Amino acid sequence: MINRNMLKGLLFCVTATAATLTCSADSLPNVIYILADDLGYGEVGYNGQEKIQTPELDAMAAQGMRFTNHYCGNSVCAPSRASLMTGKHPGHAYIRANSPGYPDGQTPLPEGTETVGKLMQRAGYKTAIIGKWGLGSTWDSGHPNQQGFDHFFGYTDQRKAHNYYPEYLWRNSDKIMLDNGKGKKNDYSHDLMTVEALQFIDDNSRSTGSGQAAQPFFLYLAYTIPHTSYQVPDLAQYENEDWPMNMKKHAAMTSRMDRDIGVIKRHLEALGLAENTLIMFNSDNGAHGQQGSLQFFKTSGELRGKKRLMYEGGVRSPMIAYWPGKVPAGSVSDHLSSFWDMLPTFSELTGEPVQGETDGISMLPTLLGNEAQQKQHKYLYWELYEGVPNQAVRMGKWKGVVSDRRKGMKIELYDLSADEGEQSDVAAAYPEVVSEIRKALIEAHEPSPFWSKDNQPLFDAQAACEVNGVQPMVLKQKKRKK
Repeated sequence: MINRNMLKGLLFCVTATAATLTCSADSLPNVIYILADDLGYGEVGYNGQEKIQTPELDAMAAQGMRFTNHYCGNSVCAPSRASLMTGKHPGHAYIRANSPGYPDGQTPLPEGTETVGKLMQRAGYKTAIIGKWGLGSTWDSGHPNQQGFDHFFGYTDQRKAHNYYPEYLWRNSDKIMLDNGKGKKNDYSHDLMTVEALQFIDDNSRSTGSGQAAQPFFLYLAYTIPHTSYQVPDLAQYENEDWPMNMKKHAAMTSRMDRDIGVIKRHLEALGLAENTLIMFNSDNGAHGQQGSLQFFKTSGELRGKKRLMYEGGVRSPMIAYWPGKVPAGSVSDHLSSFWDMLPTFSELTGEPVQGETDGISMLPTLLGNEAQQKQHKYLYWELYEGVPNQAVRMGKWKGVVSDRRKGMKIELYDLSADEGEQSDVAAAYPEVVSEIRKALIEAHEPSPFWSKDNQPLFDAQAACEVNGVQPMVLKQKKRKK
């Protein structure tokens, strides 16, 4: 008798046949999705970085697929991660900015939200989020355990994730006290995340004893590097460089993350899991660019802009995919894709349908080297209400940017095929393209319950909590009891 997971395995094999993929009927691939925090498109060697060393990621890019037109969910943390988890672009997503004063870091995902975690659970996966969550707290509907993740270790509050030597981290709903504080800095949170990730892989790689493969796992490894503060246990290979101290720290942090991704890759190989594990690597938004790092390292490469801006440096992701024998080695894809494509991609990968609507398109054909069967986006859309409210559309080779929505829908237009650095606004020369971009900007936007058109919160923190069925004072009381 074929059980549910075996049936999904069969469906996956049938789907992948056109891409010449073979798999066993009772085995679905493990998936590890690694997300850096504020890592610029040009901050890795495979995209031209010359000062910061990323040999492990460079090797994976050479042995897998590098993407030149993959985009983040937004140009700042929380809304980008919300798009990743829910398959919605920023014009439809529930979270479209970092929170205006919500307790414990972030407006939570509501109960009943479809997420990547829930889809993978339904598909029979053991799921974990390790690192920075930022989509709800320990006390509300946004907690990872309520949004599809069996295991959580890290930060719920994205603001606390700015400190790599916190007093505590969360494991599910348990506060794990660390040997930090009062002048002590002994537990570096990034290192703890790597240890936890290795343990999760170990715990879910053992044989069931029945001759079948162990339960497949989905690991969302949301590292906090290289988001500031600049903190790192040692400067490693950069100690003797004639650089400003914070630039040494920046490089050492990034290379430390690269090193640990290599540790995880080799651990999979030692366990015999490498050929049945898809690894994807991304960054949540563009480079933070703090303390001169944008210029010193050229962290956005040749792209314009950085975090919080809608230019390419704020939203383009340094994505790679690695899966020996499945993702074509040494390949480069210019497929136009985004974070909200992950939900339908994992749906096609596992055979588990998405519950509800998604703005994404599965990019599994591209991942498996069969771009002839790849469906295409008409356009990609972003909006952000943080700082200066802005919008953008990517439509084929064209990029339309509204740099300040408070001044109306004044559209800058760039031809990325000839001007990847977005230096020449050609809106006046192509009015018909501007018209199409304007239609997309209007079509993609739905009003948000939290933000007005002039970038003002429609609810204060108290009201925002009430919308989600939680009272701030209740949260504070619970924290004190904990």
